[in-house]
Order: sequence, then structure tokens, then C-alpha cells
Amino acid sequence: MSEMSGLSISRLQPVQRSGVRRSRILGLFTLAALAVMVAVTVGALLVIQQAGAQEAIADARSKTRLLAASAMRDVPAGLLTGDPEAIAAVDETVREAVLGPDVARVKVWSADGTIVYSDEARLIGTTYSLGDEEREVLENGGIEAEPSDLTKPENRYEQSVGHMLEVYLPVTLDDGTPVLFEVYYRFDAVDQSAQRIWWRFAPIIIGGLLLLALLELPLAWWLATRIKRDEVEKAELLQSAIDASENERHRIAADLHDGVIQDLTGISYSLAAAASSIPDPTVAEAVGSAAASTRTSISALRSLLIEIYPPNLRDAGLAIALDGLLAGPRTRGIETTLEIDPDLRLPEETEALIFRTAQEALRNVIAHAHAATVEVRVERTGRNSVQLTVDDDGSGLQGIDWRRPASGHAGLRLLADLAVRLGGSLEVRPADPQGTVLTLTLPAEVPR
Repeated sequence: MSEMSGLSISRLQPVQRSGVRRSRILGLFTLAALAVMVAVTVGALLVIQQAGAQEAIADARSKTRLLAASAMRDVPAGLLTGDPEAIAAVDETVREAVLGPDVARVKVWSADGTIVYSDEARLIGTTYSLGDEEREVLENGGIEAEPSDLTKPENRYEQSVGHMLEVYLPVTLDDGTPVLFEVYYRFDAVDQSAQRIWWRFAPIIIGGLLLLALLELPLAWWLATRIKRDEVEKAELLQSAIDASENERHRIAADLHDGVIQDLTGISYSLAAAASSIPDPTVAEAVGSAAASTRTSISALRSLLIEIYPPNLRDAGLAIALDGLLAGPRTRGIETTLEIDPDLRLPEETEALIFRTAQEALRNVIAHAHAATVEVRVERTGRNSVQLTVDDDGSGLQGIDWRRPASGHAGLRLLADLAVRLGGSLEVRPADPQGTVLTLTLPAEVPR
């Protein structure tokens, strides 16, 4: 590809940018994995915390059963009537075996809501309404645990203690009378129990997730490498297609230039010479007309040669190459306009893609647009971007999805892929009021 080496875009670009893409893929994968790991960790730890709290409450229930069996063993019936000796006996047991860092208060209720015992002596003998849960437990058995409502009058002496958990269950006195045994646990103790359970399982959860992440990183690296290999293979296939096309164009152009065009050129010279020597004016005019038609055909073939195998952009320049492309529409009666800064200097692959895109666009104008005018502009659109615009006033590609190969515009789709590889874009849209506008935007400097 001696003359259009600038079209070797895919040979270099994917390889140069594959490291960046692989790093980007790995970065995105790592961020996604970290986000999922954080979400799963937070969710799991919240579940563990809740489970720990429930387990701590279950432990408080079990402990309350043991405390009730210890404190209310052999309690005389006089406790219900306020017998000081019965109260003293229960108080001694409660202070020795029940109260402690975890337990802040103990109350014993009769069925009518009277507090028959409490380690807070001021509560003994006072009567309050039992809640539905307390009555249910007292009448039907079981054990319940719930946060203490410190706004209730019976809990006014516990307000200084702070948040508490109350656990209550029925106990039967020696004479068979049921009473409600209630223990108030400091919630700090419940929280500490929950935290112990939390710390028991948290390292397992976090460690497992970290291990999973470490196992996924090699997989992500393998996938990124596989993507890189696939991109390189795709780029090589694309380049092979471009090379094959260029070689075939070169062969056809060489055959036309060295064969048909040379023959027609000789014929045109012969006809012109013959026309000047024929005495019959009618015959001379016919021969001269044939010579002129032959020269027109030669011009058309030379325009076709430019389309089939363009000039060297590095030597001829982009402006001259684009002007040569416009010879094709001109020979078909289409008015053409070219606007380009002659001093515009662009990377070789950028110029090559601009030329190929303009060539494909003009082919479509000739084949589909039925246009009267076509304008080609190449201009800088920013500090580091350049834009090719091909604008015609015909029917063009309206209603045709050129992005699909089946639509008959695989050439534009190929060029769009090349534009993306160079960090640019290719857009085709209807013009106002009619026609088609093709816009190719590329970096003025190819990213490395």
C-alpha cells in the first residue's frame, strides 16, 4: 500500500489503545466488584446485627427463666398480702442472685396489677393496669420481651437508667397463685451480646467476600486479555480487508491506466489528426465529434481512476485529492463546492479517513441522491478537532439505516468503525429542507 499508507488506521490504533481499554475494563470491573462487595457486606452485617440482637433477646429470655426459678423458689403466699418477711426473703434472693451489671430492676406483679415486690421499695404496693401482653402471658403462660416504655408511671424510677429491655413470664407461688415475674435488662448488655455475635461472624463474611474478589480479579484480567485479543483480531481482519481492497483497486487502476486509457488517448489523437485532413466537411465534423467524445470518455475514466486509486495524500495534499474526487460529480452535471484551508495539516491517518469518507459520501450522492449541488467542507471545529461535512440537496439516504450492513451501506458502517477507533464519530442526517448531511468529526491529533 505505497500510496495510501494513511489508511492503515486499524493496524496501529487498536494495539496502541488496547492497554488503555484493558485498564479501563479492569477499573470498571474492580469498581463494580467493590460496589457489590460493599453492598453485600453492609447488607450481611446488618442482617448479622439484627440476628445478633434477636439472639441476645433470646438469651435474655433464657436467663430470665433461670432467674425466676432461683428468685421465686419457696416464696410464701404472704408476698401477695404485703408480708414484710416474705418481701424480705424475696429481696435477699434478688439482690444476691439476680441484680447485677446486666439487670437493673426486678418487679413481681399480681393479677390485679399490684406490684407485690420490687427492688425499688417505693413501688411495692402500688397498682397499675397490666397491658394486654402481660395479661396474656399471666393467663396463658409463655415469655415475652419488649423495650421498656419509660413514660409509663410504673417505670418512672427507671428513667435514669436509660434504654432497657423488659422480659416477663408467669411464676406460681407455693399456694398455686400465679404472679408475673419481670426483669429489666440494661440495653447496653443486649447490645454487647449482639456485638459479640456480630464480631463472631463479620470476619467470616468480610473475609469470604475479599477472597471472592481476589478470585475474580484473575478472571477479570483474563476477560480483558481476551477482549484485547479479539480487538486485535478484528483490527487485523479489518486491515486485511482494507489491504485486499487497496491491492485490487491498484490492479484495476493500473490495468485501466496502462491499457484502456492509453488506447483511447491514442485513438483521440488519431481521430483529431484525421479530422483535420478530411476534405469532406460533414465527415470531418463527425470524426472531430468522435475525437471530442473520446477525450470526454478519457476524462471520465481518469476521474474513475482517482476514485478507484487516489493520489498520495502526503504528496498531493488533501485539498487536491478532494478536488479530484469532485471530478466525478462534475462530469454528471452536479455543481460542486470545496472549502478547505490549504494550510491545514493533519495526521496521515486522519487525512486518509477524511478522504475515504468523502469518497464514499460522493459515491452515494452520485448513486442515490439525484442531487443538483454538493458541498464538501473540511474545517477545524475546536482546539483539537477537525470536521468533514458533505452536504447535498438530493434525496440521498433518507429512510435508509446505513448502520446496518444489510441496508447496502456497509462502506459507511466500516468508516464509522474506523472513526470510533480514531476517537471520533460519523453521523448521517437529513438536511433542511432536503438532502443529506454527512459529518465526520475526528481529533486533529490522533490519541496515542
